[in-house]
Amino acid sequence: MIETLAEPLADQFFGEGWVSFPQDPDIASWARAVLPVAEGCIADPQHRADWLRSGGTWFVGAGVLPNDRRGALPRHEVPPLAGRPIRFITEVLGFTGFDWDRGQVSACFPGYPRRDQQESEAAFRFRRDRDAAHLDGLMRLDGRRRRLSEYHGFIFGLPLTDHAQEAAPFTIWEGSHEIIRRAFRERLANVPPERWAAEDVTDAYIAARREVFETCRRVAIHAKPGSAYLVHRLAIHGVAPWPAEDERASVTKSEAAAARIIAYFRPDPFPDSSPEWWLEHP
Repeated sequence: MIETLAEPLADQFFGEGWVSFPQDPDIASWARAVLPVAEGCIADPQHRADWLRSGGTWFVGAGVLPNDRRGALPRHEVPPLAGRPIRFITEVLGFTGFDWDRGQVSACFPGYPRRDQQESEAAFRFRRDRDAAHLDGLMRLDGRRRRLSEYHGFIFGLPLTDHAQEAAPFTIWEGSHEIIRRAFRERLANVPPERWAAEDVTDAYIAARREVFETCRRVAIHAKPGSAYLVHRLAIHGVAPWPAEDERASVTKSEAAAARIIAYFRPDPFPDSSPEWWLEHP
């Protein structure tokens, strides 16, 4: 029962910035039903044209999952999101009454990452050597400049395939959420919250991320279908390389069997998308 696990799970989430949940029957049913839908998204020609990256080794798939506000896919007989992780979100994090966003179908293939033609050598090295570590919700402007653009409540990962540990795992720098919180709190201290989205936060962000790399432990998260993991919205995270000789240049439906596929949700549960809530909520 969640009552016996809530306290240690909460301590880990708020202290380290992430927590994983063991096998849950509701999550397992959801993942099992969603997998063929996700594979269809990966094989869809338009989605492939829009979302295939890294030389064909990464299908980004942002917002391609056709779920409703409950996380259900009625046309595909997929139930709403439920189970222990959802109760943790509502009872421990205090997020209730929000709509689930359209899910991301993130698929990586052996050999990730390969360099895209339009990707700079420096950007590719950062992806290969630093997992393309980043904070969600920042918008790039004029190349490397960044501003706040979206206020997610958390990152919720649901593995759909039973893949190996080395299959491009999600990575997180533990404790990085508090370094980012402090950096943005200082940078935006004298700026009204309604103006935060207009501020260039690049320098504060880059300095904070450098501190994260120097002081925080990098952890690779591996989970199987039926389990899930929850990541703090302010945490620095990325995707590790998947070393392999078989580097794939394209994705077809038959190749989807080789993918590691994870569904991600990043809903906005804050009142009126409040920047202050986003920064200061635990």
